[in-house]
Amino acid sequence: MIRASIPSPPIEWASFSVGPLTIHTYAICIIIGIVVALWLTTKRWVERGGDPDLVGEIALWAIPFGIIGGRLYHVISTPGPYFGENGNPVDALKIWEGGLGIWGAVALGALGAWIGARRHGARFTAFADAAAPGVLIAQAIGRLGNYFNQELFGGPTDLPWGLEIDPAFRPEGYEQFATFHPTFLYEMVWNLAGAFLIIWLDRKRDLRGGRVFWLYVIVYVSGRLWIEMVRIDTAVHILGVRINVWVSVLVLLFAIVAYVVLGMRQRASGVHVPREQLAVSAVTAPADAESTASEDADHAEDVAAGDDRPEDQNNS
Repeated sequence: MIRASIPSPPIEWASFSVGPLTIHTYAICIIIGIVVALWLTTKRWVERGGDPDLVGEIALWAIPFGIIGGRLYHVISTPGPYFGENGNPVDALKIWEGGLGIWGAVALGALGAWIGARRHGARFTAFADAAAPGVLIAQAIGRLGNYFNQELFGGPTDLPWGLEIDPAFRPEGYEQFATFHPTFLYEMVWNLAGAFLIIWLDRKRDLRGGRVFWLYVIVYVSGRLWIEMVRIDTAVHILGVRINVWVSVLVLLFAIVAYVVLGMRQRASGVHVPREQLAVSAVTAPADAESTASEDADHAEDVAAGDDRPEDQNNS
């Protein structure tokens, strides 16, 4: 009886040459994800009354920050291949070979987006809400790169969707197994479903003031928590548990609290800005009650005082 499974692509597909250049499939997946995220973010930003050109301006800050943050987190949380026995520190710079930690990518990416938004007078929370579903879709597309690199899979399995892994890529102690949990696929499906759920809830409940962003964190982390427990790739452990599991739990708790608190603040404010005005420039928006504190949690006190002008606006 032939057992069903998912074949891994030939390792030759992980990269190809165009003249003197070597193009890595992992990088192509990331670029496609970024393009899709920018398209969806622009669409959602315009729906909120934002200038579509600002999305690219803010992305020029957010994307490099996110890539650097993702790589830093990966190297810190998985130091063995770079600084452990037989490790090569130079490999930490080879981002095209795979390895981006989502926590670092989101943290520094958000910082970059905040800097870009401040410089261009855009409301950061409105931008974060517009970008959140697209970021999740980009993460899903980026996971295809792990498939071509034959990396970040889970433990052995005989399930029909088990992923065939070439002997050269099987971790030490698992050489005798041929098929493993395709955790890249689990995360892809989870992220795509989560993105559509977020878009639907945003429409149905008219989420705002950063709540879409924190809902994105809740959705993603909920899936990452159980997927992380299936993975068997090298990682730092704390009390016998993978560090990413601990991070997932802490981030999930914080995100739930942030989502609930922002909702309570918005209900208590008693004001409601029309959806098509949520992204109106903080510089040009009228300083009245309808401009309002609850719509931009990061600048609540400034808005209430009638002063929501970015500090760096004159330098933009």
